[in-house]
Amino acid sequence: MSSSSAPGVDASTSPPVAKRSTGDLARAAVSGWLGTALEFMDFQLYSLAAALVFSQIFFAGGDAAMAVVLAMATYGVGYVARPVGAFFFARIGDKIGRKQVLFYTILLMGAATTLIGVLPTYEQVGILAPILLVILRLAQGFGAGAEISGAGVMLAEYAPDNRRGVVASLVALGTNCGTLFASGIWAILLAVMMESDVIAWGWRIPFIGSAVIMLFALWVRFNLKESPVFEERTDVVDGKALSRAELERVATETNDVRTLESLQKKPLKAVLVSFFLRFGQAGNSGIVQTYLISFITITLAISKEVGPEIVIVSSLIGFITIPLVGFLGDKVGRRRMYIVMSALSLVLIVPTLLLINSREVGWIFVGYALIHNISVLGLASMENISIPEIFGARNRYTLTAVVREVAAIVATGIGPVVAAAWVAAATGSIVPIMVLMGIFTASALVAAIVAPEWTGRDLRDPRPAM
Repeated sequence: MSSSSAPGVDASTSPPVAKRSTGDLARAAVSGWLGTALEFMDFQLYSLAAALVFSQIFFAGGDAAMAVVLAMATYGVGYVARPVGAFFFARIGDKIGRKQVLFYTILLMGAATTLIGVLPTYEQVGILAPILLVILRLAQGFGAGAEISGAGVMLAEYAPDNRRGVVASLVALGTNCGTLFASGIWAILLAVMMESDVIAWGWRIPFIGSAVIMLFALWVRFNLKESPVFEERTDVVDGKALSRAELERVATETNDVRTLESLQKKPLKAVLVSFFLRFGQAGNSGIVQTYLISFITITLAISKEVGPEIVIVSSLIGFITIPLVGFLGDKVGRRRMYIVMSALSLVLIVPTLLLINSREVGWIFVGYALIHNISVLGLASMENISIPEIFGARNRYTLTAVVREVAAIVATGIGPVVAAAWVAAATGSIVPIMVLMGIFTASALVAAIVAPEWTGRDLRDPRPAM
């Protein structure tokens, strides 16, 4: 708990150091990893289901191409609720701490995913089926909006200064684990069951089974201690942040220069840089992890088993990519790594997508693994620590969550739909996917170039890094 004395710059008025053991850090790491794994398992379960079976289950009656577009649009609906959930939960997290918020977000998110598994189909209840699916996607998105941001903030605020990239990369590993687990389940279902059985009832198994991970994650978070940086914030008194008016009065009385500067300066550049870093990664994620699987299955007419299998292989490679990029970011600076990874991504877009478009299964695996690890997983490793580092202590959770989710709704929510419609209009050409990925990747590259270095800054500082 923070000191009840007035915040200021003197040692006598500053909160005591919030001590955390290695075990506390381990619990925080497992908590962040589990929550993010569940979030991405939920969304990857849906994205694969949308690509493989949902067009037949919830959107029957139209032509195949339009059914895919509708399935992708419902995927995007989950992103509509995410900014609202991000703002709602993250503001609470900045006021009373991260722990409680992260408990409730995972509960809401996991419950919505489990309930998708018991929904009636279009054949059973008609238009009510997609309506119920949309409602649950909205609930799922509302909880998920503050989940990965909260996990990133919590790990950033727990980690030693010189190891933040490696520790926070566990959040990105969580995304990878979730993607891998969801893809593995789908691969098993498609391998051991007849396609008619998967469509009839087998698709429900992974959604209902996700409840097991949710319950374990809830137990871990119930026993988690609060972020030490939150407890050490000078504006936190008895576990609750002071209002702006109270903080301005106290900061003026104690001549707290950093706090006064943070109250006067608008974090516009920090917001814009963070937005476009996220926009680039999220856009690539939506294209590669969602639409590209549908493109391979529907447009290229490759066997349905191939989609989940290539995601599994690429995700396994990601267990090397993600911590390696996090480690290098700690060593050479995250801004420099962003520039290197984004430039490499731009160079690889055309050749890797041409490999995928070759319709040769072996080359599809190579092309997908390269573009997925560089353009999606590598950028995600840096993003999860970079955005919390860029923002100041007082509004870190709120700004991190809102920026991440607004960028995601623009990029990831719309990207797969635009790709599906554009490719359909272009009679199956892969060029629209190349163009969209080029736009997303260039956005992250330009943002990194114009930003000053932010690696390793004092996370208790209420001012933004730029």
